[in-house]
Amino acid sequence: MYIGKVVATVVATVKHPTFNGHKLLLVEMQDLHSQPTAKYDICVDSVQAGVGDTVLVMDEGSGAKQILGQKAEPGQGAVRAVIVGIVDEIQV
Repeated sequence: MYIGKVVATVVATVKHPTFNGHKLLLVEMQDLHSQPTAKYDICVDSVQAGVGDTVLVMDEGSGAKQILGQKAEPGQGAVRAVIVGIVDEIQV
């Protein structure tokens, strides 16, 4: 898991059926001081996040599939990263 910032929406008219009905967002990973890193993911949104939100991302395929209620079997989907929370505050 990691904390990131939603920087854009992703629109794909042709995509794997696993993504049908799901909003896709581009999330930039942040460091411990809320500074952007050079890493990013295209994530399935499960919490109605939007551009500018700081979010918690599950970045592990099996866990991501469980959150979306999908089978964790090989060849049963292409989901790797899911936004699982909108962060209100970070205390370091």
